[in-house]
Amino acid sequence: MPKESFADRLKLAMEQQGFKQVDLVHAALEQNVKLGKSHVSQYVSGKTVPRPELLHFLAETLQVEEDWLKGEKDLPEQAAPQPEIRNPNKESSGGKNMREFKKSSKLDDVLYDVRGPVVDEATRMEEDGTQILKLNIGNPAPFGFHTPDEVIYDMRRQLTECEGYSPANGLFSARKAIMQYAQLKGIPNVTVDDIYTGNGVSELINLSMSALLDNGDEILIPSPDYPLWTACANLAGGKAVHYICDEQSDWNPDMEDIKRKITDKTKAIVIINPNNPTGALYPREILQQIVDVAREHQLIIFSDEIYDRLVMDDEKHISIASMAPDLFCVTYSGLSKSHMIAGFRIGWMILSGNKRIAKDYIEGIKMLSNMRLCSNVPAQSIVQTALGGHQSVNDYVVPGGRLYEQREFIYNALTDIPGITCVKPKAAFYMFPKIDIEKFNITDDEKFALDLLRDKKILLIHGGGFNWKQPDHFRVVYLPRIEVLKEAARKIADFFSYYRQQ
Repeated sequence: MPKESFADRLKLAMEQQGFKQVDLVHAALEQNVKLGKSHVSQYVSGKTVPRPELLHFLAETLQVEEDWLKGEKDLPEQAAPQPEIRNPNKESSGGKNMREFKKSSKLDDVLYDVRGPVVDEATRMEEDGTQILKLNIGNPAPFGFHTPDEVIYDMRRQLTECEGYSPANGLFSARKAIMQYAQLKGIPNVTVDDIYTGNGVSELINLSMSALLDNGDEILIPSPDYPLWTACANLAGGKAVHYICDEQSDWNPDMEDIKRKITDKTKAIVIINPNNPTGALYPREILQQIVDVAREHQLIIFSDEIYDRLVMDDEKHISIASMAPDLFCVTYSGLSKSHMIAGFRIGWMILSGNKRIAKDYIEGIKMLSNMRLCSNVPAQSIVQTALGGHQSVNDYVVPGGRLYEQREFIYNALTDIPGITCVKPKAAFYMFPKIDIEKFNITDDEKFALDLLRDKKILLIHGGGFNWKQPDHFRVVYLPRIEVLKEAARKIADFFSYYRQQ
């Protein structure tokens, strides 16, 4: 028989003990061991093998010998992991182990640490009665941002008319308003039939990746990214190839890195503008370079513009689709952030430009859109009202407005901490500070986030959660009021005054 690999032995031991990947992550958290979900996924898939200290932890947790786990020796039959080992996650019937149902292997490379192990630990602490300040997710409602009154009024008036399904691509009134918005943004060749509403942009990203990617297809995605893009590309069977955004250049995409990473398997390029997690806003000259590259290599452009109305410092957002009438572009936006209604789940995507070259792909989008029947109809009903008239978000992003003043405060407070630097964001409500990893001896940014959580009861997302490969960044959500941010900044400063990662 061929020698079993470490991955084979690991999967066998996990199966016999009734462990899922997340169970190993939770066990590591309890023992203060540095083990993230991404590590476990890589071990199970055979991409990497663990360091000696992690091998010891895995062997001890799974009740097997280290040498056996490494695949270096066979255990005597009586010493091998046995099916009859009892586990609280297992049930039995008539003395026989019940069949267990595992998650799909397609999820092995899918990570979403915005709601990952660090968040799980915060939840556990909350259940124990600990109060946590959550600066991990862009959810305006808990921080006192309210939906405009006219939006709520209109939804209430129309609610009885929203009891049935809408057309699969959305209510006509919603799509008409979005089409007019696209016209104001200069996006060419858009009709009401080129617009699809969704349960947030998240659903539409998943839908559009599933409709496009075959196994092995490559798609360029920024690093750092909003991790849903990478997760959906991987889940669809494609390969997310990350191009670098350059911190030294205000977090703009590194064009030379993009060019190096294009292959004959590359189908598309994703941009996130305004950017999450950095708050960068791409200037026209950068957008033009991306268009030029996409034109040269015949790529689809996917542009995530959910924060396009949250722009500060008299800057102007430019939709890249307005600069590429000869290319096929998909532009995403919605009301979750600009109108502070994240829970309503209403987003959209706009197909524009040269739709002839994407005729078959568009058929795939229609097919998947039809399969989910339609998006949230009550939320669709308020799109027309929301996009018309005075935009209340404009009051937040000017001097004296909440978001503007909160950005100013937290930027100054964090950059006053020795060892912390940051590029000042121009849009959205995030910033992505850099840590001097030598000063604080940081080698694992997930552990840093866990240590901060446990010490100061502040929940942040580490840079690795946004597919940033170096352990030297974290994202801050600056939605809380200044008095809350002051307390958070004080605690973070105190944490860095003594923290040295062990």
